[in-house]
Amino acid sequence: MSICRSIKYKSMLFIATSLFLSMVASCGSKSEEPQPYISKPKAPQDLSWQFETSPVWADEFDNSGQPDQNKWGYDIGGTGWGNNELQYYTNSTSNANVADGTLKITARKENKEGKEYTSARLVSKNKGDFLYGRFEIKAKLPTGRGTWPAIWMLPTDWAYGGWPKSGEIDIMEHVGYDQNNVHITVHTEAFNHAKKTEKGKSKVIETASTAFHLYRVDWTPYAVRGYIDNLPVFEFINSGKGFEEWPFDKRFHLLMNIAVGGNWGGAQGVDPSVYPQTMEVDYVRVYKMIEK
Repeated sequence: MSICRSIKYKSMLFIATSLFLSMVASCGSKSEEPQPYISKPKAPQDLSWQFETSPVWADEFDNSGQPDQNKWGYDIGGTGWGNNELQYYTNSTSNANVADGTLKITARKENKEGKEYTSARLVSKNKGDFLYGRFEIKAKLPTGRGTWPAIWMLPTDWAYGGWPKSGEIDIMEHVGYDQNNVHITVHTEAFNHAKKTEKGKSKVIETASTAFHLYRVDWTPYAVRGYIDNLPVFEFINSGKGFEEWPFDKRFHLLMNIAVGGNWGGAQGVDPSVYPQTMEVDYVRVYKMIEK
């Protein structure tokens, strides 16, 4: 090989090598671009959380007259409340009154704003909002076809969207045509009564309307667990699959009410002769979860 040929060959080899390295560097730069980190939901461990022994928020209903305005507000109106309910909710002491150591929520057969019944729906929103905890409510339930009392929880901020995306926890629910069968339920985007996939359990309490019973939920990052008279009835475990199944990582508040009729409460009609009907509440106590 001549010197000229050798120089020409080396030049061509250098150019080819440079082009190849340039292509490799170009491809490498694309593959090395930082990729966004997307964390996958992960189911938590059950750390056997405990709760403080003194309530962080409570109402013993030791006053008289209107419920404590520092703890309770009202939902007011007769819109049907998404369930075709028949009552008009008021803030009148005729429908929500404290006397003799108990709160009395009373549904009445009387005309109000085009509705044939009145009742009350108390809410602790912006006065008692909680993320996790033990919730205890001692109550005696109304009776009669068409009554639909509930002690329950809704999200304060609706962070995941409107119902049922942000969740609902039913501590106690009862319909008068199915006397003494008490329900504990949760609703989420994946599990709700509109899809007939709600998660819940019920238990027959023979004296639900003649004696006080303790309705309780323990809510932790791992599970929502429901109890009646401190006996376990229901458990819903966090699957770690995201808010569609577990939206219970945001603030919730308490609600207590008696609805009249509606999709569930009125499924077998309403007996107007049973009214007035009252749900009595002896106390509401909320205990803070101890962090681990």
